[in-house]
Amino acid sequence: MKKRMFALFLSALLLTTVLCACGDEKSSEEAGGIGSDTTSSSGEPVTGGELVVGISQDLGDSLDPYQLTAAGTREVLFNIYEGLVKPTASGEYVPAVAAEHTVSEDGLTYTFPLREGVLFHNGDTVTTDDVIYSFETCAETTVDTALAAALSAVTGVAADGNSVVITLAEPNPDFLSYVGMVYIVPDDYTEQSTSPVGTGPFKFVSRSVQENLVVEKFADYWGEPAYLDTVTFKIFEDANALMSALSAESVDLAIHLTIDQVNTLSAETYKTLEGTMNLVQALYLNNAVEPFDNEKVRQAMCYAVNVEEILQLTSEGHGAKLGTSIYPAFTKYFDESLNDAYPYDVEKAKELLAEAGYEDGFEMTITVPSNYTPHMNVAQVLVEQLGQVGITATIEPVEWETWLTRVYAGRDFESTVLGFDASNLSAGALLNRWTSDDENNMINYNNPEYDALMEEAAVTTDDAKQTELYKQAAKLLSDTAANVYIQDLADFVVIKSNLDGYQFYPLYVMDLSTVHYVQ
Repeated sequence: MKKRMFALFLSALLLTTVLCACGDEKSSEEAGGIGSDTTSSSGEPVTGGELVVGISQDLGDSLDPYQLTAAGTREVLFNIYEGLVKPTASGEYVPAVAAEHTVSEDGLTYTFPLREGVLFHNGDTVTTDDVIYSFETCAETTVDTALAAALSAVTGVAADGNSVVITLAEPNPDFLSYVGMVYIVPDDYTEQSTSPVGTGPFKFVSRSVQENLVVEKFADYWGEPAYLDTVTFKIFEDANALMSALSAESVDLAIHLTIDQVNTLSAETYKTLEGTMNLVQALYLNNAVEPFDNEKVRQAMCYAVNVEEILQLTSEGHGAKLGTSIYPAFTKYFDESLNDAYPYDVEKAKELLAEAGYEDGFEMTITVPSNYTPHMNVAQVLVEQLGQVGITATIEPVEWETWLTRVYAGRDFESTVLGFDASNLSAGALLNRWTSDDENNMINYNNPEYDALMEEAAVTTDDAKQTELYKQAAKLLSDTAANVYIQDLADFVVIKSNLDGYQFYPLYVMDLSTVHYVQ
């Protein structure tokens, strides 16, 4: 009975806050089904055609590859930019602008022979000068602190014939993953922020701020050409507007939907694919603000939150429970036992609150970007669960740009629900942000023991030792309840029935080069 009443409570909240589309109701037989495959495949591929993709946020002020802050922007621009190497859907790094690479025995010298005849979207051939310029410019201007730290160890980038040789001051076993983040751009081009030029399978056509981004197939792409002629990324910061567009069949593909949204769509028009978002969703707590500067309070909140119930109420049980800042795609670093470090225990939570001096609870604010329905949904459940231990939480919905400037950059918040991704396939990309001096450490986590573990992990050349250090760091985040960890969200993608080829990656990217219409 309690679970039924709680589900009704959530449903009412979702209706009153207009988080999901109203649309025409459908029976379970008519609603779209949930697929378990990470790709869709049926029928002969057709070359050509146009695609409209629905996305939930604008792409920010700049399209410069070294100024990308939001995961959603990186996700889209993955189709335009490439590095010397690039990630695959299977989690490997393969040659891209470079034809191959070799590493010296001491781990200090990386040599990248360039692939012959790679062209930029403006028709110019990629040269070693372009690669050197890209590395130097990225090192000087990137806003990604983990990438900046990796490039700070580079002592030289030089040409050797048609090869680029990169030397390091000290070995870094994760360096190749950072090489993949340095997108190669022309050295004499100054309009990257508004009209980007890369080497990817699609080239930029136009952008209308807060409306869309249009790309087209790059006919001279060095690799497997894209099937589609044109892709329009259409921005729907209002979830209802996206669902209306899907109902009208004016959107061909939409990503990061909720289970409720998926269940409103006709299986005759759309098929549904399920993966995970490769995000660490949590109730992120500002550790510098009372009462979240008290470890016992944070631990009490972890015991007060029932993650299984959150998954059931918000996504019918889909999603992967998390207990720290590593998600399952990082297989060798992922410690599943941490998922159960704080079993749901209301009495234990109340006991810890009393020990911390908050036996009567406290009031708090959860600031959430209103355009992200999954985070708003989870916040609604958190309000109810925290209330069971005397914590009165109020949701403050804000626009995405406000969240970026006030919460993320300004650290002016008490708590927030969001998901953080990794920009590359390195555990450091997920864990470095919580070191005390990292400018992306928005929660103000300050733990000398954690800093020491991360510093040691960054310089060790022993893979097994580095893996163990990352695991220790992740466990420390759990032990000290840095945040209230929740899940790696289920990622529902809907795609029209006459389309195939969509792939899920272990990173937060969207590769449309393989998507195609079928006969």
